[in-house]
Amino acid sequence: MSPVQPSPQSSSRPSPRSSLPRNPVGGHVPVAGGLHSVGLSYARALRAETVQVFVANPRGWATPAGNPKQDEAFRTACAEESIPAYVHAPYLINFGSHTEATVERSVESLRHSLRRGREIGALGVVVHTGSATGGRERSVALRQVREHVLPLLDELTHDDDPFLLLESTAGQGASLCSRTWDFGPYFAALDAHPKLGVCLDTCHIFAAGHDLTGPSGMHQTLDLLVDTVGEGRLKLIHANDSKDVVGAHKDRHENIGAGHIGEDPFRALMTHPATEGVPLIIETPGGQAGHAADVERLKKLRNG
Repeated sequence: MSPVQPSPQSSSRPSPRSSLPRNPVGGHVPVAGGLHSVGLSYARALRAETVQVFVANPRGWATPAGNPKQDEAFRTACAEESIPAYVHAPYLINFGSHTEATVERSVESLRHSLRRGREIGALGVVVHTGSATGGRERSVALRQVREHVLPLLDELTHDDDPFLLLESTAGQGASLCSRTWDFGPYFAALDAHPKLGVCLDTCHIFAAGHDLTGPSGMHQTLDLLVDTVGEGRLKLIHANDSKDVVGAHKDRHENIGAGHIGEDPFRALMTHPATEGVPLIIETPGGQAGHAADVERLKKLRNG
């Protein structure tokens, strides 16, 4: 498969400062009670260099307005402290659904996340790639993805609009995108839009069948991804170990080094050319203490 063309960066986006590490490491932070006051306080407790947040209930369809003061404080702090920020869209979004109401709600939910992403200065909005429900063919589901997602991408005309970052799944059910090569048809359905990127979840890709272990497992998988989507499309990494073995098709995250992936692949991850400058976000168990330990562990692997 021929790779799609690289994604151009917005000319108005500041280039990463030279003081930033090769791979900023951080986590998904809680924001109930205040995007800035709660979210960034939690991030600082983790010694996080990058953050990911929800801007709506991840298991609901509500599209709440933000708090302008919290938005401004969050955006300003992230800019001043060189903290790349990302939004994770709600889990219910599925543009491959056979249910019309689900697709319509998915459109409004993702549009909301993209708008809120711009308001808080997020560089990207992560959305799961969904599945073909109701026994429909993948090709039919992908045509539906094209019909409803391409217009949303075309709405990203502001210089400070975030990228839409596709996150593959662990391969459960009729998943539209789980292996690296599945990104090919998905990108093709969306005309390899310049605002389209990839968020690679290490647990998901491992569970889907890519063995990241061994002397070159991680690098081979990243090579396959670049061969499929082209250089410059990998924008974010969800760094999660796996409670289950490779190919288990189970989305169960584990703390870094405590699962079936182990530490070495994460060290290798941060030496591949495709990950240069790409932030790592943990979504692991253990609460604040566990999160802080995982952030520190990834920093040591990066620096060691």
